[in-house]
Amino acid sequence: MNRFFKLATGLLLVTSLAACATSDRLARIGQEPPLTPITDPTVQAGYRPVTMPMPAAEPARYQPNSLFRSDATGFFPDQRARRIGDILTVNVTIDDSARIGNQTTSTRSSSNDMGVGGVLGSVFNSVAPEVEADAAIGTTSGVSNTGNGSVNRSERITTQVAAVVTQILPNGNLVIEGRQEVRVNFEVRDLIVAGIVRPEDIASNNTIDSSKIAEARIAYGGRGQITDVQQPRYGQQVLDAILPF
Repeated sequence: MNRFFKLATGLLLVTSLAACATSDRLARIGQEPPLTPITDPTVQAGYRPVTMPMPAAEPARYQPNSLFRSDATGFFPDQRARRIGDILTVNVTIDDSARIGNQTTSTRSSSNDMGVGGVLGSVFNSVAPEVEADAAIGTTSGVSNTGNGSVNRSERITTQVAAVVTQILPNGNLVIEGRQEVRVNFEVRDLIVAGIVRPEDIASNNTIDSSKIAEARIAYGGRGQITDVQQPRYGQQVLDAILPF
């Protein structure tokens, strides 16, 4: 009864959400999908500051008659991103491919026979004359299993996006986040990049390759009429989630 109540509640919730989404889609008929407003990512719902293992902090020291301090990284300042709110360009280059094939075959068979002879065999034949005494009991079993699996994946993305420094970690590494939206007719393309970078990895032209971003989170997708057509209907998604076969 409890499972039925949970299932009914889940169906009701999904139906309500589907109804809200359907009403929103009906209200946007003939209109372009709206762009997301530009907001501070640190005030978005679900935002959490990044915490990473850090070395012990070392205070800056000044030597007598010296132009440098102990924590200085250069004599002349440059325009590379180094403070909260600074902007740097991320060169997103993803060219991955993977091909994996596995095949497994296992077979097992066994056979056992047991008979009775002498006086016991005569008694057995008198009781069950249709069964031979030398093969009174016989068992045979067999197990066969065959499995095949393959993965053939190829991904390639080459683009650029400007990211904003949202946080500076105690060791000087920068937490960046950037989002780009481009609308063409009735389809919006979204590109999101986030992660942690070292100031030393930022090039002199204030760019950094995506391969040098630690804990990188890169999302490339879209929304609009074409994306809606490519998605299965809400009823089909519900059935796929609850049907056991």
